[in-house]
Amino acid sequence: MAGEGKKRIGALAGRRRRNVRILISLAVVLILAVAGLAIVLVQRDTATASDGAATSAQPSPVTATPQVVPVPDDAPMPTREALGAVLAPLVSNPALGAFTGVVADAQTGTTLWSQNPDAPMTPASTAKILTAAAAMLSLAPEHRVETRVVQGSRPGELVLVGGGDPTLTAQPVGQPSYYPGAPRVADLVEQIRRAGTEVDSIVVDTSAYTGPTMAQGWMPEDVAAGYIAPIESLMIDGARIDPFADESPRSATPALDTGRVLAQALGIDPARVTVGKAESGAAPVASVLSAPLRDRLGVMMRRSDNVLAEAIAREVAVAENAEQSFAGATASIGQALYDAGFKMDGLTLHDGSGLSVDDRIPSRLLADVLTAAAGDTKPQLRPMLDDLPVAGATGTLSDRYASGDRSGAGWVRAKTGTLSVASVLTGYVVDVDGRVLTFALMSNDRPPEVSRPALDAVAGALRLCGCR
Repeated sequence: MAGEGKKRIGALAGRRRRNVRILISLAVVLILAVAGLAIVLVQRDTATASDGAATSAQPSPVTATPQVVPVPDDAPMPTREALGAVLAPLVSNPALGAFTGVVADAQTGTTLWSQNPDAPMTPASTAKILTAAAAMLSLAPEHRVETRVVQGSRPGELVLVGGGDPTLTAQPVGQPSYYPGAPRVADLVEQIRRAGTEVDSIVVDTSAYTGPTMAQGWMPEDVAAGYIAPIESLMIDGARIDPFADESPRSATPALDTGRVLAQALGIDPARVTVGKAESGAAPVASVLSAPLRDRLGVMMRRSDNVLAEAIAREVAVAENAEQSFAGATASIGQALYDAGFKMDGLTLHDGSGLSVDDRIPSRLLADVLTAAAGDTKPQLRPMLDDLPVAGATGTLSDRYASGDRSGAGWVRAKTGTLSVASVLTGYVVDVDGRVLTFALMSNDRPPEVSRPALDAVAGALRLCGCR
């Protein structure tokens, strides 16, 4: 039981936290262009009435010319020997604990450095890279999820049918919501009223999803902690109690809460909301659609949204003709990647978000997916690069390289992963010679406050290397 107790403490205390040809949009170029301007203010020599002195001439204005430029096709590639020599003292840092990693050249796909690349490691939220890749390979970028209202089995009864969109919001029309472009309960209400339907009760239908609502390796306490909610096919704002807070405590009954919100908006007693199932062929009354998949993937990656990841994983299951459950979703993610030619040895998934402490992914697989996205072999994956947080600027990397060693700021773009004894960084960087390098760096058995700086040092060294 001691081992189980340790695991529970890790799972409770940890979790994700806030906390070639390749055309790279280098935001840093914009920053440097502006920062490099010399704005010269020349003080006038104000003449007095007695001396009649003339004022000095004003300098010509300096105009900023920020640009987005591609990396050069002929940028030199680091050598294995030079890169290994630079990384050796950094990857031997005890702060990394059990450490594996891969560095590859994006243009050629060549592995330039690796350490135990096939060892299965706890990936934390970098598992979302596999979920995103499987979604991009299986679904169209404009794919949307529908939430429906249909007639019930008796007059006055409506059935709210969840299709698996956790972004539905109760915010009024014209007001922002946590998920940009989210569908609104208010739109369902308007359609119901326009149809002239008499309503006295609401049934919520969550039958689209099957199996457990909590994955292996999750803890019930994670719901109140704000990291996850029971995965049901109906939710409001990802089941957040505070609809605008990232890690707000979540509802333990997301589907019922969604039905109650709809009931209140229609002037119905929330006690008149029950769980049931729509009849086959029930007449449609109202429906709303989620934002396109490409937009939801961006939110999932930049904010490392666990609930959204689980919903998207089930969309992959539908595309692979599997059941919308944890088992069906994780099997479908693996199948989609296998069909795309990725080597799946060492992969064990219990969820699509990486929240499970029992997930295992080898660094080789994470690096292979990022290298395929950055190279020419899998153009469907290219949008993933834009969804990665920017070091020192956006998403879960906004506070990394923000002070002290800023070598990677603006240059490292990566998905983070954090549990109590796991910290992972997977992404790409443009080195000082303009070469695009992809990397997967995985540290286990150390708390993130210890391992994160060591991981950042490795990624920063890739930016500064050149290494020839």
